[in-house]
Amino acid sequence: MKRRLILRGGTLAAAAAPLALPAVVHAQAPALRWRLTSSYPTSLDAIHGAAHVFAKTVAELTEDRFQIRVFGPGEVVPALQALDAVQAGTVEACHTTASFYTGKNPAFAFATGVPFGLNTRQQSAWMVEGGGIEMLNELFAQYNAYSLPLGATGAQMGGWFRKEIRSTEDLKGLKMRIAGLGGTVLSRVGGVPQQLAGGDIYPALERGTIDAVEWLGPYDDEKLGLNKVAPYYYYPAWWEGAANTSFVANLEQWNALPKSYQATVRTACAEATTWMVGRYDTRNPDSLRRLLASGTQLRAFPREVMEACYREALALEQELAGKSPEYRKIHEAWSKSRDDMRAWFRVAELSFDNFLAQAAARR
Repeated sequence: MKRRLILRGGTLAAAAAPLALPAVVHAQAPALRWRLTSSYPTSLDAIHGAAHVFAKTVAELTEDRFQIRVFGPGEVVPALQALDAVQAGTVEACHTTASFYTGKNPAFAFATGVPFGLNTRQQSAWMVEGGGIEMLNELFAQYNAYSLPLGATGAQMGGWFRKEIRSTEDLKGLKMRIAGLGGTVLSRVGGVPQQLAGGDIYPALERGTIDAVEWLGPYDDEKLGLNKVAPYYYYPAWWEGAANTSFVANLEQWNALPKSYQATVRTACAEATTWMVGRYDTRNPDSLRRLLASGTQLRAFPREVMEACYREALALEQELAGKSPEYRKIHEAWSKSRDDMRAWFRVAELSFDNFLAQAAARR
């Protein structure tokens, strides 16, 4: 009997030993304090809040040894200078939209979403399993940075317009806040794109400095009060099938992290992304209902407008592939994934969604 107890005790001790190992590893890991600047207004609890979810997860997984403090736009650097601050080492990291920086290289758009591009799940699949993260980090490395997806908005709206859009003629001379390659497409059909940070778009639209603005979707747009200064709310956002936001770290600081901390950051980015998608998908419906009840006029872009922009988007893809080697390399892999995933989507999900839409219309 005594012998059996000793054996049981030995077995339990052996089983417990591996469980004690992580605590030892954490005790030896360095205590780090990073600063992360966000490109998004602090009033927007989903897109700005994702950085706080990320930072909280990092702290919890490292038993508070790795802490990341989140700053709003303007507290350290302006919203649209987040990548520059990371590149220079002014801050260790940022949470931003990569398509803000297509002026540096058009290939940055692939980290966010491109005109008539992938939906949320397809973008995630391409980034994680299609080689997107690795190819984009070849680009980010040229700017002394390392990036991971941190957040996704889901499908967006086409934006707020002070006047009704009936044809492509109504886009001529129209000044619109729109970022990335979507702005380039808009300019090709006669519009005048303006790149403004989230905190600047309401006053610009209110004063008439711009005629239209795209930001995100009902939940954020309602918080920003855009319905108070523009009556027409258009869909869909053809400039991005969905949009990823990005965690970007200074490359030297990233490479200096212990492997366990790098794994922690990857895990926290995935956690925050799932949280952000869920927050928008559960809150956008109620926000849209409130906007419509308050007098917002919901409109679909005319087919003529969609087709004109689609033609220009495809032409722009080919032109950029001929000018930018980074864009060309990423576009080659991305476009194959796009075509493959869309073919599968048509077989499975689109047929199902179409049936449900038709069934709902017959009820």
